[in-house]
Amino acid sequence: MSTAVTLSAGLLIGGELTTRAAGGLHQHVQPATGQPDFTVPLAGASDIEDAVHSARDAQRAWMSLTVDRRRDMLIDLADVVHDRLDELALLNVHDYAVPISFAGTGHMLEWFLRHFAGYVDKPHGISSPVNASFDVNLIEREPYGVVGVITPWNGALAVAASCVAPALAAGNAVVLKPSELAPLAALRFGELCIEAGLPPGLVNVVPAAAEGGEALVRHTGIRKIHFTGGEATARRVLAAAALDLTPVVAELGGKSANVVFEDADLDVAAAMAAHQGPLMQSGQSCACASRVLVHESVYDAFVDKFLNTIGGATVGDPLDPTVVFGPVISEESANRILGVVADAVSQQAGELLVGGNRVGGELAGGFFVEPTVFGDVDNGSALAQVETFGPVVSLIRFRDEGDAMRIANDTPYGLNAFVHTRDLTRAHRVARQLEAGSVWINQISLMSPQGPYGGYKNSGFGRTGGLDGLHEFTRVKNIRIGMG
Repeated sequence: MSTAVTLSAGLLIGGELTTRAAGGLHQHVQPATGQPDFTVPLAGASDIEDAVHSARDAQRAWMSLTVDRRRDMLIDLADVVHDRLDELALLNVHDYAVPISFAGTGHMLEWFLRHFAGYVDKPHGISSPVNASFDVNLIEREPYGVVGVITPWNGALAVAASCVAPALAAGNAVVLKPSELAPLAALRFGELCIEAGLPPGLVNVVPAAAEGGEALVRHTGIRKIHFTGGEATARRVLAAAALDLTPVVAELGGKSANVVFEDADLDVAAAMAAHQGPLMQSGQSCACASRVLVHESVYDAFVDKFLNTIGGATVGDPLDPTVVFGPVISEESANRILGVVADAVSQQAGELLVGGNRVGGELAGGFFVEPTVFGDVDNGSALAQVETFGPVVSLIRFRDEGDAMRIANDTPYGLNAFVHTRDLTRAHRVARQLEAGSVWINQISLMSPQGPYGGYKNSGFGRTGGLDGLHEFTRVKNIRIGMG
């Protein structure tokens, strides 16, 4: 793989990059090769203390600026990000080996910054009359102060877009904790904040493992936490935050249903299902549509098209622009995913149609697991109910609309749902029946700054994006002025 960008990590605190490591060191391993490539200094409790202190000072400086100045500075940051899109994409590849063809989450970061910059100078409160009085009654929205944002390894820039942009627009400072598995793009974003002229310390970036993450969540100077990640870690975050009653927004996993009705364009549905299922980020996405529900009358035709699409996907070096399928994040993940496949086979959860093995040959040194598809899966099986977080997809037949809705909602998760149909009336009807925070009709998951995104059930609570996403980073104050 090319090293056209600098592969060095550190902690960005108060506008200064340091390689001190109170939390120790982590040896990063490139998933495409299985070889170590750079060392990651990890934040410990003392580093988190410094980052929060720096953020407090920077937040005061940020709020001392007029709204038009803050708005323009966020737009300046969006311009700087725009000029570095290629660099940020390359850093994503080196972080977690996402193919360069899918690595452009810097575009998303630019869009969210521009969108939320527009909210900085817009009204954030209202006035309201009150009973039996002519008092002046003001309802205002204020920033929390310093917020902590914990990102997953598979989407640091996407979370920076959906969380850091509205947090800054609302007037907060941010301590951003990327995973030790993928720190580079997040650190570069922090540096771009300084280049754009934001107050040093307004965005601190502290790669950390469990020790640093717990110190961040437990710090009394952190007024709100936004966590994106897995359900098990979320429970630990919530338990730690509960000690000081720190509010938490959580975007968690999913076992999303992709419902293909008999009137769907099967070519389009198969292509989108392949992308949204095993191919995009090798299935390592909370938005992965890992359960594909297909009407029994078109099941066989759909399966042929679906498998042909997957079979035509190019696997290889993530820096090759023709490659669409890359490795999973680690040896541990590869072994875990292969264990899920083995268990599904032994439990006869469905028929293994394709995949299920480690990719060999010249890619054997990396953590490549073949796109894997099971047919006629029992929706009650572990294969269909437990998030795999890998390139493993279950195909499930359904009889009619009611059967499809029953199966789709029969899961503890509810982040996304997908529907393919040409019938607009049906699209509206089933969208309201699906228990999911986002429903995508004839479309893949495309987060936008205008649309609120978040989960139902065990997929989390709270929203990013849209006015709801902005309000997550504000708290409401009522001011009443007596008029005699």
